[in-house]
Amino acid sequence: MSADTLLEETLIKRSQQKRLTSPLNYKERVFVLTKTKLTYYEFRVEKRFKKGSIDLQKVRCVEIVKNDGVLPCQNKYPFQVVYDTSTLYVFAPSYESRRIWVQNIKEEIRDNSVIVAKFHPQFWMEGVWLCCRQAEKLAPGCEEYNLFGDLSRKLLPPIPGEEGTGRSRRPPPPPPPSRTQPDDGSGVEEVVIALYDFHGTEPHDLTMTKGGQYVILEKCDINWYKARNIYGKEGYIPSNYVTDKKLGNLEQYAWYSKRVNRNKAEELLRTEDKEGGFMVRDSSKPGAYTVSLYTKSAGEGGAAIRHYHIKETSGCPRQFYLAEKHLFTLIPDLIEYHNHNAAGLVARLRYPVGKERSAPSTAGFSYEKWEINPCELTFMKELGCGQFGVVRLGKWRAQHKVAIKAIREGAMYEEDFIEEAKVMMRLTHPKLVQLYGVCTHQRPIYIVTEFMGLGCLLNYVRQRRDTFSLGSLLSICQDVSEGMEHLEAHGFIHRDLAARNCLVNDALVVKVSDFGMARYVLDDQYTSSSGGKFPVKWSPPEVFNFCKYSSKSDVWSFGVLMWEVFTEGKMPFEHNPNHKVVMMVLEGHRLYRPKKATPNIYDIMLRCWHERAEERPSFSQISILISDALEVDGSSSA
Repeated sequence: MSADTLLEETLIKRSQQKRLTSPLNYKERVFVLTKTKLTYYEFRVEKRFKKGSIDLQKVRCVEIVKNDGVLPCQNKYPFQVVYDTSTLYVFAPSYESRRIWVQNIKEEIRDNSVIVAKFHPQFWMEGVWLCCRQAEKLAPGCEEYNLFGDLSRKLLPPIPGEEGTGRSRRPPPPPPPSRTQPDDGSGVEEVVIALYDFHGTEPHDLTMTKGGQYVILEKCDINWYKARNIYGKEGYIPSNYVTDKKLGNLEQYAWYSKRVNRNKAEELLRTEDKEGGFMVRDSSKPGAYTVSLYTKSAGEGGAAIRHYHIKETSGCPRQFYLAEKHLFTLIPDLIEYHNHNAAGLVARLRYPVGKERSAPSTAGFSYEKWEINPCELTFMKELGCGQFGVVRLGKWRAQHKVAIKAIREGAMYEEDFIEEAKVMMRLTHPKLVQLYGVCTHQRPIYIVTEFMGLGCLLNYVRQRRDTFSLGSLLSICQDVSEGMEHLEAHGFIHRDLAARNCLVNDALVVKVSDFGMARYVLDDQYTSSSGGKFPVKWSPPEVFNFCKYSSKSDVWSFGVLMWEVFTEGKMPFEHNPNHKVVMMVLEGHRLYRPKKATPNIYDIMLRCWHERAEERPSFSQISILISDALEVDGSSSA
């Protein structure tokens, strides 16, 4: 057996009946699958004779064949391989064997440019497709093709006496039993699709391939699941790398961008600059979707971006449409149709844009791994010096880029922090800087976090002053509010929210950093309102009067952060010393409206600075206010 062989087994091949008058025959062949070819041989004791080979790049579809009739061969589990203008029908000896062949070939062809949208689920027989009765062999398919397979399909049980009749050189493993019942008690296994590749770092991890399907065995916590792959191997996977395999779940599609607002959509489409570039994103109205579409040929004005709301009918069943004449039960069907037909849009939906290309951060490098061996860290250039110590760029196990904070001795309450670190690691969100782990068995202690390539938000807006649109500034604030909304929902208080404590990555995503760290500072100057380091200018009255922290005190700080963003990095209250700021705030004085902030945007800041904490909005309310502002102010400035 060759080293590059993926599968090898004796199966039965049906003749292709290239002429209507040709008789059908069924012959045993040794099938061999490699990364590039599907080849079949006539097997003789003295030698193999190659009978045919299919280049996988030419494969347009591989799928099981639904069959209601009597099969005239001993193998009762047919599947089809559609390539060029031909269909190869192959019969496997068991349903598990067929599943493994279909899934493996699907894995190898998923990036092919010739994949069909629809296929024929039944045989071509005696000059007609049995499924749709079309008499043209090249007639378009009649059932939607699923590129990633269908592990959730309930297969028929093995036919008595038919199991194990194939002479397999590499017999497929039996399907292992699921050890846990699904949450809903329905008896149906919960199947997920991998949105990203995941290369497990520990022996108990399960490596995943983007687009592959996995059965969930146990939801260990909010961040890690135990899963099983198609070969029966089990292990831990990050929950934010997968999505439910459900018909209406849009996250499995490359054209869907869940957390992209109107302004960011326009930035991404302009950056790609491709005719027919598009994305489907969440509308500001909950539960609704918008198609954002880019065209280079919008008349005299040149390139243009149009936003189309996906509308719904009021009848039952509900249907979706962009153009009233073309109604679809599912949004993916609507998108597929407009891939090929503009039908009233400025262009066809030709090129999906905006799906996050890099995988998100995981809550630690593996399940229950929060203590990191310092020998696995490589220290690189210095990034800066914070209140706890020096921060360096580094790598974990020479492959994962990380930021490493070396905690200066005497800078923090170490023991308390170490306990809290386990809780902080479980806080994972696209708009929070991820804590990967800590090194606590030596001094100094190291804190290992996600690396953010463009540094702190304060320097980012200062260095790019006068280059931001109003929509871009609003998008920055929206990123921060979404991260804070997650902290708020989990009862976590930041205590030191400011532009200096937010970071920006290479994809221009802003994330909240150092949440909760202020509690462990041992610097008296920092924790006392009498000194120069205490963040008085970001603090509400109840903090500098009574040291009373809450999510509502974070909301006040967020209003000041918004002011920092819209002034592109100015110091709040500028040259006023802290003691004067305290008096000004208590007397009702508030920061002035920045020139770039519309009255609508400034009103959000003022709501954050309400004297009574209970009158301030929550972060979930702030996120809605900013989304509304983006639709009104942000879009008009784009």
